[in-house]
Amino acid sequence: MRFPVVLFDLDGTLIDSGPIILASMQHSVRTVLGREIPPDELGLTIGGQGIVAQMQAIDAERADDLVEAYKEHNDGLHETLEAFDELLELLPRLKAEGRKLGIVTAKRHRTVALALERFPALSDEFDVVVTHEDTDRHKPDPDPVLLAIERLDGTPAEAVYVGDSPFDIRAAKAAGAYAVAVGWGGIHPDERLLAEEPDAFVRSAAELIRVL
Repeated sequence: MRFPVVLFDLDGTLIDSGPIILASMQHSVRTVLGREIPPDELGLTIGGQGIVAQMQAIDAERADDLVEAYKEHNDGLHETLEAFDELLELLPRLKAEGRKLGIVTAKRHRTVALALERFPALSDEFDVVVTHEDTDRHKPDPDPVLLAIERLDGTPAEAVYVGDSPFDIRAAKAAGAYAVAVGWGGIHPDERLLAEEPDAFVRSAAELIRVL
C-alpha cells in the first residue's frame, strides 16, 4: 500500500457539517451582534483554529457570548447531521487492508462526541482522534497532524492527510505528510483549495482510493 497511515479531517470531509456550522455562526452573529455576515465570508475560517478563534476574529470583546450562542444553536442541529456515505463505506476497506486510521479535527472533544454518537461507525473504524484540546497549536500548524502520526507509530512519509480546507492542506504539507484535498465539502471553493497546491485533489471516494 502507498500510505499505511490515513488521516482525515472531520467537518466537510467525513461529515456534511458545513450547513449546520454556517447556520449556527449566522445565528450567533445575528443574535449577539445584530449583524448579518454572508455565508461565504463566514466560511473562510472554517477548519482552522477552531470556533473560539473564529468568533474572536468577528468580535474579540463579544467572543464568549458568540461562542455560547453558537453552541446552544449547534448542539441541537446534530440530530440533522449527515455524513458522506461514500467515505464511511470506504473506511472498513482501508482497515481491512491493514492501514491505521485517524481523525484530525479543529472540533473540541464535546462536539466530536456528538458527531460520533450520530455516526457510531466512525468510532469503530478510527484508531486515534486528535481534537482541538490535544495540541497547543492548531491547523494550519502541523502539530495536530504530527501528533496523530506519532500516536499511530507512523512517520510523516507514511502518512496522508485528507481534508476539505486550505488549513488542512497547509497542515499536511508542514508536517511532511501527503496532502489530499477533497471537493465535496461544500465550504471552501475548489479554486481556494487548488491555490494551496495539494499533492492531490479528488472529487469522489473512488478517486481517493486510487490516490491511497
